[in-house]
Parts: sequence; C-alpha cells; structure tokens
Amino acid sequence: MCGIAGIINTGSSGREIDRELLKKMSDVITHRGPDSDGQWISPKKECGLAFRRLAIIDLSEAGNQPMSSNDGRYTIVFNGEIYNHLELRSELEAAGLKYNSRCDTETILHGYSHWGKDVVKKLSGMWAFAIWDDLEKELFCSRDRIGKKPLYFTFQNGTFVFGSEIKSILQHPSISAEFNINELPNYLNFGMSSNRESLFKNIKKIPAGHQLVFKNSEIAVKRYWSPIAENQQYVDITETEASDEILRILRLAIKDRMMSDVPFGVFLSGGIDSSLNVALMAELMNRPVDTYTVGFKELEKYNELKYARQISELYKTNHHEILIDDKDAFPILQELTWHEDEPNADPVCIPLWFLSKLTRDSGTIVIQVGEGSDEQFVGYPWMMREYNFFLTYWKIFMSLPKSVRKTIFYSIKPLLQLVNLQIQEYFRRAAFDEELYWGGASIYSPSHFEHLFSPSYQHLNGIPSSFAGSLHEEAFSFSKNADFLQRILFVELSERLSEILLMRVDKIGMAHSIEARVPFLDHRLVEFSMSLKPELKTPGRKATKHILKKAVEGILPDEIINRRKQGFWAPVNEWLRHQWYDYAYDAVLNSQLLNSGIFNTDYIKNLFLNHKAGKEQNGLKIFTLLELTLWHDRFFK
Repeated sequence: MCGIAGIINTGSSGREIDRELLKKMSDVITHRGPDSDGQWISPKKECGLAFRRLAIIDLSEAGNQPMSSNDGRYTIVFNGEIYNHLELRSELEAAGLKYNSRCDTETILHGYSHWGKDVVKKLSGMWAFAIWDDLEKELFCSRDRIGKKPLYFTFQNGTFVFGSEIKSILQHPSISAEFNINELPNYLNFGMSSNRESLFKNIKKIPAGHQLVFKNSEIAVKRYWSPIAENQQYVDITETEASDEILRILRLAIKDRMMSDVPFGVFLSGGIDSSLNVALMAELMNRPVDTYTVGFKELEKYNELKYARQISELYKTNHHEILIDDKDAFPILQELTWHEDEPNADPVCIPLWFLSKLTRDSGTIVIQVGEGSDEQFVGYPWMMREYNFFLTYWKIFMSLPKSVRKTIFYSIKPLLQLVNLQIQEYFRRAAFDEELYWGGASIYSPSHFEHLFSPSYQHLNGIPSSFAGSLHEEAFSFSKNADFLQRILFVELSERLSEILLMRVDKIGMAHSIEARVPFLDHRLVEFSMSLKPELKTPGRKATKHILKKAVEGILPDEIINRRKQGFWAPVNEWLRHQWYDYAYDAVLNSQLLNSGIFNTDYIKNLFLNHKAGKEQNGLKIFTLLELTLWHDRFFK
C-alpha cells in the first residue's frame, strides 16, 4: 500500500515541474508509505510523478517507484495490491516481457504495454494507479472495481494534478483550497461527498470501477466495470449450490489476500464477517491468526468483546485488545479530519483509529477486514425495512395520481413536522416522484434542510435527491429491468460502501501505515452475489444475510451466526450529551462556517439542547456538524 501523486503541465500552464514540488507532494502523505519515496520527471518535463512506499511485496529496492518500462515509454505510480500478479506474470513472460523485480507493480506496467487499457479487466485486487505514456503524451489512471483505494484529481490553470489524498494536490502552488458548497447537502445527507465530487471546489474523484485518460488538455472518465452486469440475469440455482459457491469464492479470496512478505492479521468484531475471515484463514495457516479488537471501557452496550473472545478461543488466535473511553478519543478529533481529507460522518472512525494503532504497534502491517458483506447479502435492517415498504405501502401510494400525492403531502406536512421528519421525508419523495432508497445514511434529509439551511440557501435542498436519482438511473442503464433490491445494493456499493466505509478503512488505516484487505469485496464474489435471486437472499422478505448464514453453518458457532446484528459503532450519543457537549457546542456554533449565513443557527442550537435534555437522539447529527466544522477550520483558515 502506498501513496501516489503527479503533475502534467500543458503548454498553457507556463510552469516547469521540479523535483522539490513532487517531493513536497509525497512528503505530506509519508504515513501512506514510510519505507521509501521517489520522484520522476519526464524527459521534456511535461509529467512528474511522486511516490511513497509501504513495502508489502518484494521488499527490495527493485520494487521502488516510480517505475519505468524497459524501453522508457511507460512510467507508473501504483497504490494497492494485485493478487493474481504471478498468474499474469507467467502470461506476460511467455509473451516475451522481461521482469526486473518480483513485485506486482511491474506486472501492471508490462500488462499495460501488452494489453493496453484493457489490463484493468485482467487484474484482481485493489488499486489506484497512474501510467504516463511518453510517446503519446497521455496519462491513464484507474481506480479498482469497488473503490477500495482513493484517487483524486483536478485540472486548473493548465495543470492536471492527481493524488491519493487531497492534501497532496493542495501542495501545488496553482491549486487553492476552496469550499464546494454544492457538495455540502450530499455530505449532510449521505455522511460523505458524492462519488464524483469532493468538498473542495474543482477537486474530483475517480469513481469506483472507472478509468481516466488525460491527453491534449482533455479529460475522459468512463466506467470499465459495474456490480450490475449488462442486462443482468439471475442464475437458476438452489440454496445449497449458492451457499457452496459463496464459500468456494470466499476461501479463494482469503487465500489470495494472504499474499504478503510482512506480518498480517484480522480485525475481529465477533460478527459473522470478521469471524469467517478468522475461520477461513485458520484453515490455511500453520501458526495462530493475529486478531485485533477494540472496545469501550464503560459503555458495555457498544462492546462485542464477548463474541470476539469466543472466536479467538475457538480458533486459538493470538488476540490483542484495546479499550478506550471519551478521554482517549477526544484528543484525536482534529487529527481525524486531517487524515480523512474530507469530513467522514461515520463515528466508527474513532475506534478504528485506536484499532489501527494497536495493529501497527503490535508489528502487523497487513490486516483483513469484513467490509462489503452487508452490501451484497442484505445485511442491514434498513435495507429489509425499505425493501418491504417499497413492495407494499410505497407502491400503493405511488399508484395514486401525482396531484393527489402532493395534496396528501401538503395536508399532513404540518403535523409530520411536529412528529417525525423522517416519515415526512418518505411522503415528500413520493409526492415529487423521487426514488425511495437513497442508501443507509440520510442524516439530514431535504425535510431537515428546510430548517437547517437559511432562506438564502434553500436552493441546495434538491441536490441529494438528484444524486440518489442518478445512481438508480445508472443501475437502469446496465439493466433496464433492474428490480428494487438490485438497485438498493447498487446504491450501497456505489456510495456508502466506496465513499464512507472503504474510505474510513483506507484513510484511518493508512494514517498508521497499515494495509487493509477486503475479502468480501473480491469482484468475483460481488458478481456472483448480484446474480442471486432476491428469494435466496431474503426468503419471505424477512431474514437478513440469509444465504451467507446458510453458507457458514458448521463453520461458525450458531450463537455467532444467529445473534442479533449489533454493528461496529461509537458512543457519540452519550459523549455528545455529557463529556463532549460544551466543546462541541462551542466548536460548532462559533465556527466560521456555521456563521457564514448558510445555516439556521437557532435550529442547530435546538439540536444540541434537545439532545442534552434527552428529548431527542441527535448524536449523529451533531457529530456530522462537528466533523464538518473541524475540517473546515483545518483546511480553510
């Protein structure tokens, strides 16, 4: 795992690329690669590439980057791991390509020279890379299928700049940090900016499963892979056959992700996903699996330590634990916003920080994590709730003429504003022909925005709806008959998973120089799971994660399989009601951003007061604003 950055100057930029600037861009992300660094400038100084290395495969200097092809035409910087690189290497060597190292970077480089841009379709792994073609004067960038690795870019003042983190891009003297107010509603609703934009004006993301070409001052971004196949058809198989195939692919995925020349382990919560990682790794190892767990010293209801210890004892792991409280967590709040680049409204970033630090301090550098299972196998309760709601009440209400729906909405809106804004939001979406499902996080919906934003900024209210609608449209573009469950999963994979969950794993893990690998997001498993009929995933539209639970019967204890889903979380409701209340209140209400005229400060004050009084559970809403203001103060003051 590494950090990459680069610059391409066009004739209109009037600038020359210098090595000192490239080093500055890589030094600011030293945490992504503490083992070595490198800079490269093309012969005519149009392109410069920078790199920080966390050595995982081929620890020798032969694996350093930037790396150029033997003829000097192509030069690459690469962040990630390619698990099938040895298989591809054999094919490329048979075609006459000569290797100088044992690393997977060279396989991408040779693969690009041999297969061109189609090389991405042959890779199995996680990646963000950029390849400069000095003959064609063209930059090719790619982000892996699911979005496990980030890649940002901007084109301003005749200069194209990219990086693993936004803070690298901001080192360039022609790039300034400007607040992107059009992404603010997406952050407040989804907990993160959208999958193409960032909260920095003109700094964009390459979405998961997409590639970018920059040539002659033109940018072309296109998708090369989708979790919904073109004209997706469900496979006709039995529950037993589906369970067997899931387990077969998972065993293969976990084996692939044990490829490492450095120590590796597992984040263990005691849930199905992390426990299965441990169980299947234990089958393949002749030493104990290293497992890592975080818990809370006082708030026991948030802990899953009992189940993690049960799995540790069952599989005789080398187990490590860390317990934290509000006093431990408080000092890292501002540090989080620096490493996240953009505010991430998921409070799990807090315990994940300490879990990652424990892992690195224990000598483990590569870690397997359980993300991605819920998004494929309908693991979240809200998915089942909205799936059932769509097939019943939503369909009935949507069958009414739009004029009738609007009349009903406006007639009951005053009552719902007093009782439940979330229910009001469902009626509002139906009244205006919007999509029902926007993903697992809708922290501040447009119904909240009516109170949160000042009158001058009410025009921002519709932005999350447009973005959510675009995700459903994209799903339909692959399969015009995509059913609602397929679209639920597509939305989750496209936004919440790639931009919140995987970014928290990447940014917080890399803050401590550890590499996280995600077996459940092997693209072969995603493709297979998306081909399963809804009745295999949710028989009777009741059970969550049904088919995965069937697959692991006999491998994991029934108590682990059947226990109520708890989820990895942080006690922000309690901390923001008591220990952190005064700090958060002052930080948010006195911040430059909150006093810029965008927000209705009286509404925000009431959020705090009602939360402190125990009238409402506004911990997540307040944490979302706290993250935003700490980030804004850090990057824009």
